[in-house]
Amino acid sequence: METYTREEAKAETADNSKARELLRRAFEKTSRWPDNFGGFEADLRINVNGEETSGKVTVKSSKEVEVSLPNEELQQWAQGQISMIASHRGPRNFEESDGKYNLSLAGEENHPQGPRISLGDSMGSTYRIKDDRITQINRKMPHVAFTINVEDSALTQDQKYLTTRYTVYYYSPKDGSLTNVESFSDSHARVGNADLPAFRRIISYEKGATVTRTITFENHKPL
Repeated sequence: METYTREEAKAETADNSKARELLRRAFEKTSRWPDNFGGFEADLRINVNGEETSGKVTVKSSKEVEVSLPNEELQQWAQGQISMIASHRGPRNFEESDGKYNLSLAGEENHPQGPRISLGDSMGSTYRIKDDRITQINRKMPHVAFTINVEDSALTQDQKYLTTRYTVYYYSPKDGSLTNVESFSDSHARVGNADLPAFRRIISYEKGATVTRTITFENHKPL
């Protein structure tokens, strides 16, 4: 799954206080690295359908991720994956992230994954929230759209939720046809006062075949 830049769209509906409170609670219950987090180093093992490659990674922030692997294509892939992890886990507050958009309730109160909240952003984003957790994310860009279904989470020592399993469905924004599915499984290691990535498995369907990739992080060292 790639990361994209969102912008605030022109508000067409009034901000809804209930929607804002639902999303704020879910945001505050989501585990992130602490404000004083300085980053970490770790050894890497990448496995693609049984072929294993070793290297190293240094993470200072979502924009400062350095991966060292002997295979350039694999290095770029791992760089993207770990940057995405850092972007999602990095410290930030509600008002400067999802809270800066115009939020509204989109109905479906009895949906199994919770009611839908619309964000007034340029990607037409919607979330579903249940039990103070975001259970689904939808975004649409000119060339690709996706739905993320969060399937399982762990509760950290800080009593915050950390996603451990989710699936991303990619589809055409023009006709809604499914183009790819990626299944993610994550585990984490507590190092100091932060929960760091320990393992990620991604199963996808590419060019007529199923591809399984794993990233194993070992020997974490805080910076």
